[in-house]
Amino acid sequence: MSRGKVVLAYSGGLDTSCILRWLLDQNYEVICYMANMGQDEDFEAARQKAEQIGASKVVIEDLREIFVKEYVWPAIQAGLLYESRYLLGTSLARPCISVGLINAAKKYNALYISHGATGKGNDQVRFELSCYSLWPDVKIIAPWRIKEFTTRFQGRLDLIKYASLNNIPVPVTPKAPWSMDANLMHISYESGILENPNNEPPHDLFHMTQDLTKAPNEAFKLSIEFCQGLPIKVITQDAQVFDKPLEMFTYLNQIGGKHGIGRIDIVENRFIGLKSRGVYETPAGHILHVAHTDLEVFCLDKEVYRVKQNLREKLSDFVYNGFWFSPEGSYVRKCIALAEETVTGKVNMEIYKGNVVVLGRWSPVSLYNEELVSMDKHSEFSPSDATGFINIQAIRLKEYHRFQKQQKVDFS
Repeated sequence: MSRGKVVLAYSGGLDTSCILRWLLDQNYEVICYMANMGQDEDFEAARQKAEQIGASKVVIEDLREIFVKEYVWPAIQAGLLYESRYLLGTSLARPCISVGLINAAKKYNALYISHGATGKGNDQVRFELSCYSLWPDVKIIAPWRIKEFTTRFQGRLDLIKYASLNNIPVPVTPKAPWSMDANLMHISYESGILENPNNEPPHDLFHMTQDLTKAPNEAFKLSIEFCQGLPIKVITQDAQVFDKPLEMFTYLNQIGGKHGIGRIDIVENRFIGLKSRGVYETPAGHILHVAHTDLEVFCLDKEVYRVKQNLREKLSDFVYNGFWFSPEGSYVRKCIALAEETVTGKVNMEIYKGNVVVLGRWSPVSLYNEELVSMDKHSEFSPSDATGFINIQAIRLKEYHRFQKQQKVDFS
């Protein structure tokens, strides 16, 4: 007798293919949900594979446009950057996919949501907290936290053996057992030989970005326009214009990848307390982040910018930790959007062999005043106007250093 319907977040890879078979063995009816997030995937082949394994239904939904407009664009607007390096490509995709999972579960009267996230990673938190926020009554089946499952499968090599015994074709082999997660914003690599932080990533690891030794020897120029912190147009040196979110992002991925933009190799702090080594490719996200940061400093009031940066750090943590739909996440996004109302203008850039260089910027609402800062023109601001400010700061510094000297006096 069936134990009920489960909607499985299915990728067609090793973990979720084996989990699909395992759930069927536990007498669940399994509906596989696949989100088209821009990954290089043969969705029809994945559908056939899931059906052959035993899925009662396979739902494939194109979320690319939604992903860019409702998740990536707000992240660019906020300048999100976890631990000063990671552009949150996987973290942003999880709440987007979770919406699709919940919609599918409600449509097909499923009682459970299941996923293939490991018990040591962040995705289990992101999927589950997002699902609970969207549907508080949902029940989660997380195989990598179930003793029966983890006793049987000690690691990826056990999964490979299980797949072979059940005639499940998988793209992972013992020779190259790293894990890859791809979407429109990035590809992440972890596990296998990458678990040793001192191991150099293999040259054949990367899929989105060109090796710098093979990147073009000529720089490429482009301009990006923003309105209230959101990208609205990309103009290239060969007069191409892109003004729709998905086509803008797709183009920047293509040209950025060609020039080797957006590779990072980092050790980060996971939500559950472990440190993790990850290798990432984020070409379009990196280009947009550099452009937006430059325009933001140009347009925003100094103190507003500093407050916004503090909020950016908080929101980066929220998104990384799975709190996209939390009250605090929603509140901070609204605060940042308010600050970004004046971040409007254009940034001229050049990309070359992994580098993104800002060449200039323009805005109709910038606080920059060329006449006031000019060293060659007379303006309302005179060098003598700085005297009072310097005197105040000088008194502060003198008192600070006098205090330091007093602390060194030996009172014995």
